[in-house]
Amino acid sequence: MTEPFQTFASAVIPLLAENVDTDQIIPARYLKTTEKTGLANVLFNDWRYLSDGNPNPEFVLNRPEMAGRRILLSGANFGSGSSREHAPWALTAWGIRAILAPSFADIFRSNALKNGLLPITVSDEEHAHLVALLAADPDRELTVDLEHQVVHLPDDQDLPFQVDPFARQMLLAGTDELGWLLARDGAIGDYELGHPGRVDTLAGAR
Repeated sequence: MTEPFQTFASAVIPLLAENVDTDQIIPARYLKTTEKTGLANVLFNDWRYLSDGNPNPEFVLNRPEMAGRRILLSGANFGSGSSREHAPWALTAWGIRAILAPSFADIFRSNALKNGLLPITVSDEEHAHLVALLAADPDRELTVDLEHQVVHLPDDQDLPFQVDPFARQMLLAGTDELGWLLARDGAIGDYELGHPGRVDTLAGAR
């Protein structure tokens, strides 16, 4: 379960590489755990750290001003490669709640939406505009409004986006499919009582 997704404003982390795959987001050697604790420390591990274990001063996440930023701007085909829920786990553990990119790998998009992370697809023109905005002022903030499905820009331009309606409902409620189902346990029980089974599930077992 995650926190309900609320409208928020944040400066942006510019990671403009294309084809950022899930092994770059979190290397396979860190997939042995089913706990989310500590995954923030290994997000983009092989880019964040040099071979001697020291932080790579050239990598964007290691810049002090990036701390606390909740929006990531990336290049096309973000989240390609193998399926792993650890990728959105690590991103949200670091504090990222929304990613803007021209395209996402389908499996990553699905995993992200189920784990409190909002993938927002922007056109190539919108992406170029965002890059230009951040080049002019790297500390500019964007506002992500999932309820109205729009990103508000500081130049009074709005970028509308579309999210699967059910996934949007789950994000806004801070739940997932299982939580949604369990919340309706009473209604399901009432339905079952009013609709006796039409198939004898014990046939052949007597």
